[in-house]
Amino acid sequence: MWNIAGSGNSASDLSPSVSRPAWTAHGFHYTTGMTIKRLDHISVVVDDLAGAITFFTALGMTVGGQAPIEGPWVDRVNGIEGIQVDIVMMRTPDGLGQLELTKFRNPKPIEIEPAIAPPNALGLRSVMFTVENVDNTVARLRAEGGELIGEVVQYEDKYRLCYMRGPAGIIVALAEELF
Repeated sequence: MWNIAGSGNSASDLSPSVSRPAWTAHGFHYTTGMTIKRLDHISVVVDDLAGAITFFTALGMTVGGQAPIEGPWVDRVNGIEGIQVDIVMMRTPDGLGQLELTKFRNPKPIEIEPAIAPPNALGLRSVMFTVENVDNTVARLRAEGGELIGEVVQYEDKYRLCYMRGPAGIIVALAEELF
C-alpha cells in the first residue's frame, strides 16, 4: 500500500505506508513489502522442442518437468483462442533458475523480422549463464547447433564472455568467472 502525498509530481511524493526492514539469509538480500518474490522463469518459444532440450542439456541444464498445456485458462491469459502448447521446464544446476521451452501446436508460431535479430534489436536481448569453462561450453553448444556470434573475449581480470545463437535464434550469453 502506498501513501500518496503532495502533488504527485515527484518521486518523493510516493512513500511506502509501512516501513519494513530488509533482511539477509543464505547470502541473499531480501526486502519485505515488495511485489516481486523472485524471477520464476524465462520462456522461449521454439519450433524444434527436442533440439532445444538437447541444446540446453549440453549447456548443463536438466529437464525439470514437461506437459501439454491447453484450455480456457491459457487462452484467456494469452488473449488467443485455441492455444495448444507443449512446455518443458529446464533447470539450472543450482536449482534457482528455470527456462521454459514452449512449442506451439496451435496456433502456429509467427516469424518475426528479421528472424535472426542482431544484438542491438529491441526486446529481450539475451539470457546469460555463468559457466565453468567458456571454451568447453562453446564446443559442446556448437556440436548441438549453437553458433558463436562474435568471439570469446576477456573483460578485465573478471570474466571471459561470449554470445552464442541458440534455439529459435535467441542469444545465449556465457560468462566464465576468473576470480
